[in-house]
Amino acid sequence: MKLTKAVPAPMTAVREDLEGLFDRVFGGSFFGPPARVFETMWTPSLDFSENEKEYIARLEIPGIPKDDLEVNVEGQVLTLSGRRNFETEEKAEEYFWREREQGRFVRTIRLPTPVSAEKVDATYHDGVMTVRLPKATPTIKSRIPIK
Repeated sequence: MKLTKAVPAPMTAVREDLEGLFDRVFGGSFFGPPARVFETMWTPSLDFSENEKEYIARLEIPGIPKDDLEVNVEGQVLTLSGRRNFETEEKAEEYFWREREQGRFVRTIRLPTPVSAEKVDATYHDGVMTVRLPKATPTIKSRIPIK
């Protein structure tokens, strides 16, 4: 079996070219080491469902500590975000390809109806974050007499 070295994905090559251009234009000697121009973004798999009482979002994010995850509800918008980094890389190894994604992710969902934001519950187990969003009880509309 013959193994060959993987060629970078087209967007990776473009990003590296742009970073090189910025490094050449702004230089790294006077201002210190050049900062990374782009941050890697990735998109984890998401399931979104509902039952009579709540909406349920399940996000597949193995390898991320709970402290690096964030859940926000603002109005009818749910935002799930976090960061995954692989800190151990063997210098003696030469990779043929790398498929595990790292960097920052953000998933935003517009909820179909309002939820009770104060009752939202998020749990993380075996690489899956489950967010339960109780549906808000509908307000009773009443007709206001005009005086």
